[in-house]
Amino acid sequence: MQVALVTVGDELLAGETVNTNATWLAEQLVARGVDIERITTVPDRVADIARVVNEYHAEYDAVVVTGGLGPTHDDLTMEGIAAAFGRTLEPNDEALAWLETHGGYAREDLTDGTAEIPAGAQPLHNDAGVAPGCIISSTYVLPGVPAEMKAMFERIEDEFSGTIEHVTTVAVDEPESALLDRFEELRARFDVAVGSYPGELVRVKISGTDASVVEAATEWFIERVTTA
Repeated sequence: MQVALVTVGDELLAGETVNTNATWLAEQLVARGVDIERITTVPDRVADIARVVNEYHAEYDAVVVTGGLGPTHDDLTMEGIAAAFGRTLEPNDEALAWLETHGGYAREDLTDGTAEIPAGAQPLHNDAGVAPGCIISSTYVLPGVPAEMKAMFERIEDEFSGTIEHVTTVAVDEPESALLDRFEELRARFDVAVGSYPGELVRVKISGTDASVVEAATEWFIERVTTA
């Protein structure tokens, strides 16, 4: 399963807020065997949200969007999602009823626009906040507040699956450039992917779909490098 992540918010692009949502979502999805093909941040602009979501919806199995939900002036994600799919925004009776029953809100106390989602979308109830998310045409729209996003993701996590990879990491006390010949031989001998990440030590990640092959590849590699 191939998925694109879209995070919405001017504050993310300005560096005012660290984009922890993208990292957390990627970790959760990869752990379920999902391939993350894109992680994109867009500003609080309807046209940008609509364009990117429309493009990724056509290319990937699913799109997960986070941020910009709610009734305030800069919460434009639902409007952008509606534009991407040629829908109108409308109050969702199921979302309003849930807020009354589970949130303890009277409809007249809610700010106008709180429960508006694209016409025909399935609402996603917000267990940790107010503004609902939604599902529309394999696009999952979640809040930007991390606690709300994580709680809402629990409602949909079973819809994401793929081939789970087995991963090992080896800390190597050699320059990355000196390891190239062993990387090449490792890939030639075993059906695994190899990634290297330099730092004080070089972290070498070995991954594959067969646990026994990954284990054998790791043992072979450790025997031929200087480990920390």
